[in-house]
Amino acid sequence: MLVLRKPYLLYLGDATVKSDCKTAFGLRDWCRSDVLGEWSHPRGTVTLDLPRLAPKEAAARGAGSIVVGVASTGGVLPDHWQDDLEAALLAGMDAVSGMHTRLESFPRLVRAAAVGGGRLVNVRHPGNSHQVASGRKRAGKRVLTVGTDCALGKKYTALAIARALGGAGVPATFRATGQTGIMIAGSGIPIDATISDFIAGAAEELSPDNAPDHWDVIEGQGSLYHPAYAAVTLGLLHGSQADAIVLCHDPQRITIEEYPDFPIPPLPEVIDFYLRAGRLTNRAIRCVGLSINSSALGDAAWNDYRHRLERELSLPVCDPLRTGVAPLVAGLLLP
Repeated sequence: MLVLRKPYLLYLGDATVKSDCKTAFGLRDWCRSDVLGEWSHPRGTVTLDLPRLAPKEAAARGAGSIVVGVASTGGVLPDHWQDDLEAALLAGMDAVSGMHTRLESFPRLVRAAAVGGGRLVNVRHPGNSHQVASGRKRAGKRVLTVGTDCALGKKYTALAIARALGGAGVPATFRATGQTGIMIAGSGIPIDATISDFIAGAAEELSPDNAPDHWDVIEGQGSLYHPAYAAVTLGLLHGSQADAIVLCHDPQRITIEEYPDFPIPPLPEVIDFYLRAGRLTNRAIRCVGLSINSSALGDAAWNDYRHRLERELSLPVCDPLRTGVAPLVAGLLLP
């Protein structure tokens, strides 16, 4: 499993638009105690409102990694960012990137890592090998966030549930399966970069045996209804051996995003499909509720939509930002 060295210095490059720095903002919001400060290229204008620390200063204060917190167009790491990354590496820090461009493709950074003793960590290209799934039942409990589509709140929902469980005194661990989640957690497995035969085995490794009352809260990926990514979703579902699922949905989506010929089925059908697929490795799997991205709905429309779904499905319906996730946590803790 990929393990990152904390605390972090968040690097914003020369970004001028906040939305390009969603990784950095996610790290600030979800693991603030692991973040020492921020740094950027002179042309950058975005700030996280954190202490501004040059790489050498951050290293002196104990920073373990400089993390590229920007998602640039095409996932390409610009050449002119090398000065800052090189400075961090020479100071003994690891350089962590979620870009498609491999850090090893820059000879300067390879040399700096050798001199400073740090690592070049490509979260999208971990290079780890995993075992084929065993199907063996593991101790502990697991909840997996699943979706009707991609990019509608599975990571955010899992983080909110893990935090709420911990706040209620229930032992829980957020298990990351995507690049931003891995940076937040400090460890995890990028499931979408795992060879298909080993996805379920990687999911088993991600959520190992644990205490009987411990919950692994596993970040979901993709959707069983996605024509490109359903295989990733299914492998994660089987390997997780989920005791519970939370269905994440955006009510504005009628079809899979960017796939207009693939309609999203009625939600009762979606829940049933996930449960039937999950029963292969956990016959007792259940759905404990829905997490809705209601950002496009006004208060009245949200309340109407929420109450209608709760009547239709007999399950709690939440928006983590509007209502929190207490009803989902209560469902997990039912005997």
